[in-house]
Amino acid sequence: MRILLTNDDGINARGLDLLETVAQSFSDDVWIVAPTEEQSGAGHSLTLTEPVRLRRHDNRRFSVTGTPTDAVMLALAHVMKDSPPDLILSGINRGANLGEDVTYSGTVSAAMEGALAGVPSIALSQSYSREGMGDTVPFAAAEAWAEKVLAALIDFEPAPGTLINVNFPALAPEKVNGIRICRQGIRDYGRLRIVQRTDPRGYDYFWFGLGPMVQTPGHSTDLEAMDDGYISVTPLHLDLTHDPSLEVLRGRFA
Repeated sequence: MRILLTNDDGINARGLDLLETVAQSFSDDVWIVAPTEEQSGAGHSLTLTEPVRLRRHDNRRFSVTGTPTDAVMLALAHVMKDSPPDLILSGINRGANLGEDVTYSGTVSAAMEGALAGVPSIALSQSYSREGMGDTVPFAAAEAWAEKVLAALIDFEPAPGTLINVNFPALAPEKVNGIRICRQGIRDYGRLRIVQRTDPRGYDYFWFGLGPMVQTPGHSTDLEAMDDGYISVTPLHLDLTHDPSLEVLRGRFA
């Protein structure tokens, strides 16, 4: 199996090194094409207004001066065009990608790009608490559980245009309750927190905070799975069409 690794935290990210170690337990044919610098929050953006540069670090390790989407595109259409990957793994991201995060996440978007190209793709992210920030984020749960999770997914044949989103809770490995298959959650956008402050020169600036999760019957979402101490595994699809509205709108335009 040929595996392509990418991320949005950059080529030198600790989570990418961990993912490489995990991937090597399944294959000795592991490639890396990742952004040169951190691209968190880049979403599914594509660089169109400036050139993208590719740097080769060794035979199977490359960095790209662009977004995670750029990295996957360059990997599939250039770096690996004569030897395409059988699987794309994106991560392991520093910070969870839950609920509506998936629309902003470069980690998930890299997996989306793989899914669009017809390559089975999995995004992986490690949540962290306020005690673990910056370079001190603990990846212990991902380190202990990632191989177990991927072992069940490595030969899974996804439906066309779908991907898998995996999140590890901010817990010591022995405190993780297990793995929960769940749907994507949603937060209460109406209670989004915006903190306004003033810099030393007298200009206002703002920090955005996430709203609380919307509770669901049976705690069925990825947000709640993580809150309950489980690893969340969520299948996502790229078709954003809302089918129930199709007939209603057809009637309005008949």
